Amino acid sequence: QVQVVESGGGVVQAGGSLRLSCTASGFTFDDYTMAWFRQAPGKEREWVSCIGFSGGSTAYADSVKGRFTISRDNAKSTLYLQMNSLKPEDTAMYYCAAPTPFRPTCSSAHRYRMSEYNYWGQGTQVTVSS
Repeated sequence: QVQVVESGGGVVQAGGSLRLSCTASGFTFDDYTMAWFRQAPGKEREWVSCIGFSGGSTAYADSVKGRFTISRDNAKSTLYLQMNSLKPEDTAMYYCAAPTPFRPTCSSAHRYRMSEYNYWGQGTQVTVSS
């Protein structure tokens, strides 16, 4: 049974930091590039970042570039998102997602599309207070 479970969300003041984790099970983790999305209340889900199979390649949305860092530990089947210098506009539910295996989705022009991803977690809430 394929499963991805996010954790690490919480309430933090503006300027603070949080580290999100996403633990995968039921599939061979390093066969997949991985991504983080987020969804704020009343808004569409948006792509935040993605990472290649071994972690050597990464990409970020302009809104988080320079503040967020994505990483992965394939031995632990875990994806991370280190979030620094948080802003109130970062408040959202954060989701990790896995696309089709062996497809270099993170290098694709379509990496932003939700339709590229087959497996989703339930999300972890991040709230940044001003």
